[in-house]
Amino acid sequence: MEQHRALYRQRGYSEDLLPKDASQRNWKTFNYFTLWMGSVHNVPNYVMVGGFFILGLSSLSIVMAIVMSAFVIALVMILNGAAGSKYGVPFSMLLRASYGVGGALLPGILRGGIAAIMWFGLQCYAGSLAFLVLLGKVWPAFLTLGGDFKLLGLSLPEFIAFVIFWMLNVLIGLGGGKVLNKFTAILNPCIYIVFGGMAVWAISLVGIGPIFDYLPKGVNKVHHDGFLFLIVMNAVVAVWAAPAVNAADFTQNAHSFRSLALGQTLGLLVAYVLFAVAGVCIIAGASIHFGADTWNVLDIVQKWDSMFATIFAIVVILMTTISTNAAGNIIPAGYQIAALAPSKLNYKIGIIIASIISLLICPWKLMEDQHSIYLFLDIIGGILGPVIGVMMAHYFIVLRCQIDLDELYTEMHCKKHRHNAFNATAFSVTVVAVIVSISGNFIPQLEFLSRISWFVGSIFAFCAYAILKRKNLYLVRLALEQQTEVINSTK
Repeated sequence: MEQHRALYRQRGYSEDLLPKDASQRNWKTFNYFTLWMGSVHNVPNYVMVGGFFILGLSSLSIVMAIVMSAFVIALVMILNGAAGSKYGVPFSMLLRASYGVGGALLPGILRGGIAAIMWFGLQCYAGSLAFLVLLGKVWPAFLTLGGDFKLLGLSLPEFIAFVIFWMLNVLIGLGGGKVLNKFTAILNPCIYIVFGGMAVWAISLVGIGPIFDYLPKGVNKVHHDGFLFLIVMNAVVAVWAAPAVNAADFTQNAHSFRSLALGQTLGLLVAYVLFAVAGVCIIAGASIHFGADTWNVLDIVQKWDSMFATIFAIVVILMTTISTNAAGNIIPAGYQIAALAPSKLNYKIGIIIASIISLLICPWKLMEDQHSIYLFLDIIGGILGPVIGVMMAHYFIVLRCQIDLDELYTEMHCKKHRHNAFNATAFSVTVVAVIVSISGNFIPQLEFLSRISWFVGSIFAFCAYAILKRKNLYLVRLALEQQTEVINSTK
């Protein structure tokens, strides 16, 4: 392996893009078990649970749909990360295998550039709002600093809170997977304490019966609606569209495929069982207790009488935001930016570039227009489902789990590199799958497709790409056989 790494290094690839050697692939079952737990428990996900109640589903149906989604998420993360585990290569390099060396730039930038950087900035700002609440609890006078002073639309306390929280996220990102694993090892017990404790608190206030009977005001209960059940699953799975695309950035560190498969399955299942039960109990219980539909966990903890409990809960929420932001946004952004110029950039430079851009876009300004933000993110998410479908079809159906690393890590400027620069089939399938999955936003008769857009996009792309590629391979073999027969007949 070291000989191959030296060869690829000579071809101009940075250390961050090289296949991991055996000594670097030391993540075992426990590492993957704890990796994503912090990503499940965050403020947007708990707000999402409140939205599920609007559909009219019972609390039990919501819990069941969320738990079933965990199996789907684990399956996609494991399968799309299988190549990374087998060959020790990052996502940005595997993307080349599916889309071509040059063709990988567009889906790579969409995932690791635009989507990751935009979402990183937004998460930093959302987390800074919680951090501002924490600072206000500890130091009330902090909220009055600067008076009416505004900097880029933020008050001085808001700007200070944002910069501090942004720097914490950047530092975790610079540390990469090793720091993230240590961070999550500390975080996960706290998650159980806070969100498990909040669930017990809610049940003790109103009882389990009213929680399972809860519906927001003005909403009628729906019985046995399978499509609504699927809508809930689609929403939960779609949250993981981006991390699932670049799963190889984490599976490349795996000691074995079995360790990552077992760890991620158990980790996501345990995390989502806790999340489903806690989310339903906290949202429903707090809404009943306070007499108003309350969907934001920050609004709930601020109403507690205990200063210690409030501060501890907010700190854990901040830590889950950092964990989610590092694993899902800044780490893939760093790898993808490094892949744009692998001979000049590395992972840490990519992190710094992505972080600076996330500041320059002024995410607090973008959040002023929620419709445009969510429309943008929905479109990016709609693109990523088909990308997953194409990547999985190419690896499992076309390549049959066999990748030629020498061809993948080809010379930067050789003719072979240019020849394999663009996979037209992958691009065309991706574009068509995206159009199909989001068509319901523009054609009322197809609205049902957009409600389950991730499933539609990924399944359509997988099937279409596999069929087209297999057909092309068959035609190529047939043409070669015919040429061989012609040559033999002329002898």
